[in-house]
Amino acid sequence: MSLVKLSIKGISYSQTQNGAYALILNEVDGERKLPIVIGAFEAQSIAIALEKEIKPPRPLTHDLFKNFAERFDIVVKQVIIHKLVDGVFYSSIICERDKIEEIIDARTSDAIALALRFNAPIFTYKNILDKAGIYLKTSTQETDKDSQEMDDILANPETFGNEDEAQNAGRPYIKHSLQELTELLEQAVSHEDYEKAAKIRDEISKRES
Repeated sequence: MSLVKLSIKGISYSQTQNGAYALILNEVDGERKLPIVIGAFEAQSIAIALEKEIKPPRPLTHDLFKNFAERFDIVVKQVIIHKLVDGVFYSSIICERDKIEEIIDARTSDAIALALRFNAPIFTYKNILDKAGIYLKTSTQETDKDSQEMDDILANPETFGNEDEAQNAGRPYIKHSLQELTELLEQAVSHEDYEKAAKIRDEISKRES
C-alpha cells in the first residue's frame, strides 16, 4: 500500500464532542483533509509545538519523552497512521537507535505531538485517506476567499449568531493593546496556562499580519 504524506493544517474546537478538538491534517500533494478528534491536553501540546515562540518553563510530557529519547540516542524517523477502526485512528512511531529500527504503537495525537518535536514526517496509507479524507468547504457565500476563510475556521471554534458576534467570537483579548497582550502572554507562559497563551499569541499575530 502506498503512503501519503500529511501536513498539519490546524486545530479547531470539536463541534461533536465537548472538551475535544479536531486536528486537521492536510494531504501534501492533494486537496483532501483528514480530521482527527483529539483531547484538550494533546491539542495543547501540539499547539505549543507549532507555536515556536511559546517556550514552557518546564517540559511537558511530550517534551520529556523527546529529552529522554535524545539522551539515549533514540530518533523518531517518521509517524504512520496505519489503521482506522470504528472511527479510531491507530498510529506507529518509527524509531531508530544505533541504526536499528523499532516500531512503537501510539495514539495518533501522541504520535503527531512527538513527530513535531523531532521534525519527523507524518504519513498515512492511501486507503485510509480514501476512506476518511474529506474536502472541507467554508459555509460562506463567496468562494474566492476560500483559502483565508479556511484558516479562520481552523483557527477558531465555529460560531453562530449575528455577523458582529461571528467576527469577534474566539477573540477574548480583542480590546487589549499590543503592550497589554505581550504582558499577558508572558504571565500566561510563566503560569503554564498554555491554552490562554495560545489565544493571546493568536490575537497578537492577527494585529501584526
